[in-house]
Amino acid sequence: MTEGSQRLQIDRLGAGGDGVAATPDGPVYVVGGLPGDVVMADVSGDRATIKTIETKSPDRIAPICRHFGVCGGCTVQGLAADKYKAWKRETIVSAFRARGLDVELADTISVGLGARRRATFAATGSRRKVVLGFNAAKSHDVFALEECPVLAPEIVAALLALRELAGFFVSPDAPLRIVVTKCENGLDVAFRDVKRTLDADQRLALATAAREAGFIKVTQDDDLVISQVPPIISFAGADVQLPPGAFLQASQEAEAAMADVILKAMPKRAKNVADLFCGLGAFTFPLAAKYRVSAYDGDRPAIAALERGAAGTSGIKPVKAIVRDLLQTPLARVELKEFDAVVFDPPRAGAKAQAEALVKWKVETVVAVSCNPATLARDIRILVDGGYKIKSATPIDQFLYAPHVECIVTLSR
Repeated sequence: MTEGSQRLQIDRLGAGGDGVAATPDGPVYVVGGLPGDVVMADVSGDRATIKTIETKSPDRIAPICRHFGVCGGCTVQGLAADKYKAWKRETIVSAFRARGLDVELADTISVGLGARRRATFAATGSRRKVVLGFNAAKSHDVFALEECPVLAPEIVAALLALRELAGFFVSPDAPLRIVVTKCENGLDVAFRDVKRTLDADQRLALATAAREAGFIKVTQDDDLVISQVPPIISFAGADVQLPPGAFLQASQEAEAAMADVILKAMPKRAKNVADLFCGLGAFTFPLAAKYRVSAYDGDRPAIAALERGAAGTSGIKPVKAIVRDLLQTPLARVELKEFDAVVFDPPRAGAKAQAEALVKWKVETVVAVSCNPATLARDIRILVDGGYKIKSATPIDQFLYAPHVECIVTLSR
């Protein structure tokens, strides 16, 4: 691969959000490049950074955030809306095509700005000068965040208070992480990777500052700093207490839309449904309004929280909450016999073993949910080879301006 300054024509947008230029030595991925751009770029291997844009893409628009181009969170704010939507859809279609599957996508369901309810910030610096924000693009450096149009406004409004609290822990050589979650009743704040030990006076000052900021709960790694009220997440009217580190869908708006797609996929005569990789019950509780649900997940605190939430919710069908590592021990044929439908929403690695088990028993309907088109396509290929037919595939864009995209695929025999 030729190194140094080169003139490149950007032909397409890659799955990771970088522009792709065809060269005699192979594709070069250009950070910030858009199809139609002609750029002078510094090339190193198969990567390049833009020095100047000689010809702008006709689809290039002004970004909505002042941090775009510096922040590593958003990759495609500068792309026209129709092209952006088409790119997300093509990410799914191409992943399925690579597995020999032709899929016709339903209309994309997109969330609005300000929908992201969880953020993981980085913080560094000194007590008097804290730098809090996200990592810069293609870097481990932290830049000072002033705005973020995709985050919930409540989280953005808390940036000043978060900087003050981070000042108790930061050091120039050891960045820490701050996970902030917007709950039904306030913000849950978790400081992680903390290297400093606070004395009694410092802990008291930290707790006081956290209360004054109005945070409902603050933790320092495994230590509780304050807990004014338990953080609550609501699923279809069921209140579930949020355990530390539990998985959540990025957007409550998208979560509700996904649950609606899943409910519409259920067979008419269904009575018993399995919700695999259920987490806290984002789909369990909407399903339980109509069906008996067996909810499985390997996260013991999440299952315990789901179980308590089900016990405290009236007007739903019986819910069984079972701790099980489905990646290691998927539901077997004899266990699947009791279910009319199975929903699975695995981690990014997918649910290969569970898909292989499903084809051994003829569950009428399977609904697969994933934010990784590659592993989703692999799992769907297994199900199709085992006799299932794809009935629908619905993209959910809850990761605005990022390369990730959710998809729900319904299959039946």
